[in-house]
Amino acid sequence: MRQTRVNALIVRPTVLPNGWLLKLIICWLTTLPAAAADLYIYLTPSGERVVTNRPVTLPGYVLEHSGLNARHAGQRLRDPDGLRGRAEIEQHINTAASQYQLDANLIRAVIRQESNFQVNARSHKGAMGLMQLMPATAAQYRVRNITDPRENIHAGAAHLKYLMQRYRDLDLALAAYNAGETAVARYQGIPPYPETEQYVAAVKRWYREYQ
Repeated sequence: MRQTRVNALIVRPTVLPNGWLLKLIICWLTTLPAAAADLYIYLTPSGERVVTNRPVTLPGYVLEHSGLNARHAGQRLRDPDGLRGRAEIEQHINTAASQYQLDANLIRAVIRQESNFQVNARSHKGAMGLMQLMPATAAQYRVRNITDPRENIHAGAAHLKYLMQRYRDLDLALAAYNAGETAVARYQGIPPYPETEQYVAAVKRWYREYQ
């Protein structure tokens, strides 16, 4: 059986000062052959970014970009947040926070972990948009365009508010946002899934950093 080699590069933020790590990464990418036009960038559950030459289906990995050549992958890495209309996104975050009486920094933390502020992010499970709404959840909140920043943020915030009110506990609300209410009920707490455990810890870490 022929084996397919998958090259991966993990990008850890602020590992070296003065952008040295980023320069090394860009140099590595520019050495790839021009034919390597199918590079993928994923956001991992721990907040690192991974560049691969094959699709990744690991739990918790969020696809940020696909079909990139080395030059375009380097450009994406130079813009680590991959922001599109960040001012607009911030406006929707603040509006949703006010409407649903949530801390805006909590919404930011969820978005940071779910999609890294990628408007068109899509997970291997089919979750989409800034707050990675599943189609059923989007339908529940009457979302017409799941990748529209305003609709996605407001629906995600409404769902997060519902979970906060149901569980009265941030950890359980985040676990339910990630793994679903059925899983939380089954285990009477945070499900013992590595993805969910890492997700709760990561969102809380981003939340602390934003405060």
